[in-house]
Amino acid sequence: MTHPLFICSGGRFMISNVTGVLLAGGKSRRMGVDKRFLAVGERPLLERSQNVLSEIFERVCIVIAQDSPLLEAHIPVMRDLIPSSGSLGGMYTGLHQSATPYIFLAACDMPFIHEGLVQYIVSQKDDADIVLAYWNGRPQPTHAVYSRNCLSVVEGLIRSGDLKLQRLLTCPVLRVRLITEDEIRKIDPDGRSFLNVNTPSDLERARSLCGDLMEDRYGDYPERI
Repeated sequence: MTHPLFICSGGRFMISNVTGVLLAGGKSRRMGVDKRFLAVGERPLLERSQNVLSEIFERVCIVIAQDSPLLEAHIPVMRDLIPSSGSLGGMYTGLHQSATPYIFLAACDMPFIHEGLVQYIVSQKDDADIVLAYWNGRPQPTHAVYSRNCLSVVEGLIRSGDLKLQRLLTCPVLRVRLITEDEIRKIDPDGRSFLNVNTPSDLERARSLCGDLMEDRYGDYPERI
């Protein structure tokens, strides 16, 4: 009998009570071009991150800014419910529109999202409203699990103009589970999961790292049948 929180698809067990939410706003100010379609390895950044989440979660969606150009994808694409609210607004949209009690939030400019690390972070959610990794002494809010209990707090922050995702970590009504560097290193020793591609130099580094990987478990999945 299949566990109610998992669905078997093509021989794989997929998480059904968490929605994968990809932030793909489309601004790319520091890059100068739309980074969603820049290739790392054999696939564009957006496709790489979408591939990984689609291997893990039964439901995956993409959130874009209200003024972002139309984005075509094989998964649902939704626009921010509250305009000009950054990543916090994208998280709010994902939580508000999701049919599941939790979301896993990721940025589409993270080319090395590690399937095993995502699964581990999700596995720690049962007694928490937020499950978030710390890497190099910094929180990683766009590689984290959030529960629907965050919705009212997030809306309040947006309405007040405070758009920092990290503010959620100090909210007394939210239970936070921090994933330590020691835990991360057991799965992703170099912390590649948290590499963001924001600038041309970031892109060059990501392409170099991708070329060095003998076995790329971070997004170059074959097309799904």
